[in-house]
Amino acid sequence: MAARPPETGLMISRATPMRHLVRLLLIAGVALAAGAARADLLADIKARGAVNIGVKDSVPPFGFIEEGSRRIVGYDIDFATAIAKGLGVQLRTVPVTTATRIPELQQGKVDLVIATMTHSAQREEQIDFSLTYFVTGQRILVKKASGITDAAQLAGKKVSSVRGSTSEQNIRKTVPSVQVLAFSDYPAAFLALAQGKVQAMTTDETILLALQLKASNPADYVLLDGYVSQEPYGIGIRKGETALRDAVNRVLLDLEKSGDARKIHDAWFGPKSQLPLKRNFRIEPGK
Repeated sequence: MAARPPETGLMISRATPMRHLVRLLLIAGVALAAGAARADLLADIKARGAVNIGVKDSVPPFGFIEEGSRRIVGYDIDFATAIAKGLGVQLRTVPVTTATRIPELQQGKVDLVIATMTHSAQREEQIDFSLTYFVTGQRILVKKASGITDAAQLAGKKVSSVRGSTSEQNIRKTVPSVQVLAFSDYPAAFLALAQGKVQAMTTDETILLALQLKASNPADYVLLDGYVSQEPYGIGIRKGETALRDAVNRVLLDLEKSGDARKIHDAWFGPKSQLPLKRNFRIEPGK
């Protein structure tokens, strides 16, 4: 029996005119070329000479607009800058929110997302992640005068968080009867607590501490003891972009090895910073 020709996905018969056959083959070639281009975003980034990174601009100290210079600065911005330098290209920052960061990554509006994003199994179904570059934990902030000292006391009460965040999901698991009011950003969620529209706010510890410090009367608020969950931050990367993910991970490991990752941490969370937090993690392979 003669061997069957390989299947190409094109419907071709003996009656197919030659001009139509050539046209079909050209279309198939263009489609294959487009698919190959989409599969190597790293090559596209290097060709254009710039990487577009989604960051937050209202979440100090990770990403916020600096008074005076009006530049976006912060912990995440420093990592974005280092990633761009490691890739040998210029950095273009694109402001994103918790709700828009994954859609904008999937739609190609940004190449990477460095925006306080927890690496979770649920999000892994949508995008890929780099190695963990920051670790924090979810906690609960309340007004001291509320008398609330434990998460269980939030049963039936209103709690603010940010739409599309893991914090929103975690607090519902911890206190099933809680009423979550989800806002578009953290300042709005904190304002709801300040105005008494909710009895508590929950998100990552670092973000809560930064918001508390910026309040007119920081002593009016208190963080409840204990963590709702652990939150490892990763850099968001589109599915299938293995070369880009590997390149980003190499930069992260180099930053750890050189000590620059610790320097970035100390600049924003060190003993002399406004938000001193001990660095109890390392950027490591496979994590």
